[in-house]
Amino acid sequence: MTLSATVSTAAPRPVITAWSAVSPFGIGRDEFVAGVLAGEDTSRALDPGEWAGPDSRACVVPGFELREVLGRKGTRSMDRVTGLAATAVRDLLRDAGDRRTASDEETALVLGTTTGSAQSMMDFTRASLVGERPFYVDPSLMPNAVMNCAAGQCAIRHSLKGPNTTIAGGRVAGLSALSYARGLLGSGRARTVLYGAAEEFSNARAWLDHHRRGEDAAGALLGEGCAMFMLEAADSPGAEGRALAEVLAVESRVYFGDDPHEALTACVEGVLRRGGVDPGEVWAVSTSGLAGLAGEREREALTARFGAEVVDRAPSMQAIGDTAAASAAFQIAALLGLAERATPPSGGVALVSSVDDNGVVACAALRLPVG
Repeated sequence: MTLSATVSTAAPRPVITAWSAVSPFGIGRDEFVAGVLAGEDTSRALDPGEWAGPDSRACVVPGFELREVLGRKGTRSMDRVTGLAATAVRDLLRDAGDRRTASDEETALVLGTTTGSAQSMMDFTRASLVGERPFYVDPSLMPNAVMNCAAGQCAIRHSLKGPNTTIAGGRVAGLSALSYARGLLGSGRARTVLYGAAEEFSNARAWLDHHRRGEDAAGALLGEGCAMFMLEAADSPGAEGRALAEVLAVESRVYFGDDPHEALTACVEGVLRRGGVDPGEVWAVSTSGLAGLAGEREREALTARFGAEVVDRAPSMQAIGDTAAASAAFQIAALLGLAERATPPSGGVALVSSVDDNGVVACAALRLPVG
C-alpha cells in the first residue's frame, strides 16, 4: 500500500521558507539547533508532585507554563499540546514577518498528531464517570477532548482562515502532514501552508506508552514538543530567495509483523524515483531513532543503502526522547539546522525516514540548499 499526495505535475515543487520549534531544548529554533547539533541530553527528573506517571525521567520542554508563554488571554482551559502548537505557530509567523505573501484567507494549517491530547480525553471521560451525574462535566474542557482542537485553536488564535486539517498518523504524522500540505498547494486550495506536528508529555500518555511498550524498548524516555514549517510554491513572490529546502517527494508504506526492513527499502526507492534523486546525491539521512527492533532494522536498511557516513551525518533524535507524532517534524528541523551550520554540497539531498512500530513507514526527500 502506498500513500502520497496527488499534486498536479505542472505545479512547481513546494519549498520550505521558514520554521520554528518548541522542544526539550527550549522555546525557539535557535535553542533547538544549538541543542540538537551539540547532542545535549534533555532528560530531566520529574517532580512527583506534578507528574504521576510510571517513569521518573522524561524530556519535557523546560519551564513551559502556558500563561507565562502565551499570556492569560485564551489560555484558561487550554491543554498542553494546544499550547505547544500555538507557541510554535506564533513564533513561525513572527519570524516570517512580512515574508508571508498569502493573506490569512489563503493560509492553511496542517497539524500532525497521534490522538490529540490523551490526557484531555481521559480527564473528560473520567469526570463523566465519577461525577454525581454523567453530564456534570466542565463544558470548557470538552473541546480539548476533540482530536483537532489544537489545529483549530491555532487558527483561531492567529487568524488563519484557510483550510484547517488535523492528521492523525503516529510517528509518521509529520511526513503525512507534509504530504497533505503539498496537496493543498498543488490543488490551489492555499497559497501558503503552515504544517508540522505536536506531541505533549502527560501522565495519560506515559501510562499508555508504558503498557504498550515492548520489552526491547524498555527504558525509552518520552519527549514532547512541536515543530512547524512554512510551505510555499517555489514560484511565489520572493520564495526562491528565502527557500531553505525544496520538497522533492513524500511516500509511505505499511508493513506487517515486527520488521519494517522490506517496506522501508521499497519506500526509500520510491521516494528517490519520484523525486528524481540519484542515490549519490543524498548528503544526509535522518533516522527516526525508534527504540527496539524496528528502530534497529530501520538503521540497518538505511546504512546498507547509503553508508554509515551519510546516516551518521544527520543529528541524532535520541537526545529529545520519543516525541512520537512530532518526531518526523523534528527530524526535518534538525536537517535544516544542520544545513545552516554545515556546508552541504550544492543541490545536496537530505532524506527523512520515519518508522512507527504500529506498521507504517514514511520517507521524504528534500533538496538543500535551494539557492
